[in-house]
Amino acid sequence: MSDDLPDLSDLPNRVLAPLWTTGLRWWLLFGLAAAATLLLFASVTYSVAAGIGVWGNNIPVAWAFPIVNFVWWIGVGHAGTFISAFLLLLNQRWRSGVSRVAETMTLIALVNAAMFPLLHLGRPWFAYWLIPYPSTMGVWPNFKSALTWDVAAIATYVTISLLFWYLGLLPDLATARALAPKRRQRLFYGVLAIGWTGSSSAWQRRRTALALLAAIATPLVISVHSAVSLDFSAAQLTGWHGTLFPPYFVVGAVYSGLAMVIVLATLVRAAYRLQDVITAEHLERLAKLALAMGLLLGYCYLVELFTAWYSADPFELRLYFVHRMRGPIATLYWLMIALNVLTPQLFWFRRARRSAPVLLVAGVAILVGMWLERFVIIVGSLARDFLPSSWASYYPTWVDLSILAGSVGFFALLFLLFLRFLPLAALSELQADRALANGSA
Repeated sequence: MSDDLPDLSDLPNRVLAPLWTTGLRWWLLFGLAAAATLLLFASVTYSVAAGIGVWGNNIPVAWAFPIVNFVWWIGVGHAGTFISAFLLLLNQRWRSGVSRVAETMTLIALVNAAMFPLLHLGRPWFAYWLIPYPSTMGVWPNFKSALTWDVAAIATYVTISLLFWYLGLLPDLATARALAPKRRQRLFYGVLAIGWTGSSSAWQRRRTALALLAAIATPLVISVHSAVSLDFSAAQLTGWHGTLFPPYFVVGAVYSGLAMVIVLATLVRAAYRLQDVITAEHLERLAKLALAMGLLLGYCYLVELFTAWYSADPFELRLYFVHRMRGPIATLYWLMIALNVLTPQLFWFRRARRSAPVLLVAGVAILVGMWLERFVIIVGSLARDFLPSSWASYYPTWVDLSILAGSVGFFALLFLLFLRFLPLAALSELQADRALANGSA
């Protein structure tokens, strides 16, 4: 393992360099992301002012783009917790190369995800009704509603992820405080470091706290998206009402999250010339994890089809084998299968697993495929319920498309701000891994 760890003697200066200077390329990307974010805010404002009738939602497709985007974004955020918390408990030292990128991705994705259930309420200013606040009128949330489950799941996940992320940042913020060339920068990072001294007792307490948070966060990888899946499986609707959904959604969430980590890791690696930090070995291990998740997801697709066939339910058979495979959404369905099942088969080959361009293209393809999966599940089932008289097609409007594109831009904006103002790699963990490797060599 020592051969996989680079010489990191000059790492603090190289990782912290973006905090002191900003290049033209960053400003160009920031401008594009800011323009997309403005589009998001304008579309959301228009939706709230004019009402959700400006979306393509109809009857029976009352859930469409907002919930598709919600499930997709909260799924994207899963790999950060998986890589950071689960692999920390397994003592996988290679995680330190990509953990900071993964953890930050999780928080930003959750910010995006939290926005969409509020929008889908139609009247987001009444969102506090979902919270069990003290009420003199005795009005409590309807705990039979899936929306209250989402609020509890997201709030728990955000809290644990934020604590885990910030606790990991503390030593690196102190390093930035020590190396900052300007007084205002030293003051800024000194405040964020909240008095971190680097004493042995501080390191010991940090390790204990990280282990405890990791132990709490690891079950959340399963429980959070299982709660999201219950939004659907609790409904008496063809294509939703199945016990497969919790593991199906968890696998899909980790899979899409790994794809996003691969995309971001390859881009950060190339932009900041960190090939000795995010090495080909890191990329290969991420690709192997994505391959495993892709195979599990393909198995879930097969089980879903087998269950529909074995049940002999005419509604299930019509939905899976007629509507999805040969109906109006057949193109999207088969594209979803190709992107999610066939794309990771590239990762059987070592050269593909270690190629950054291949991984970048494959990661983007998987992200698109996982969005299509949520669209097929949600819109595909709602558009073809039990009564043919209530069938209806769904077509997104420019507002739907603008909110989706704007949310991607908002994600990019927040990630660019992270790269500009916070250490993009876990310096303390990388240097500790090198010290351990040198000591065991």
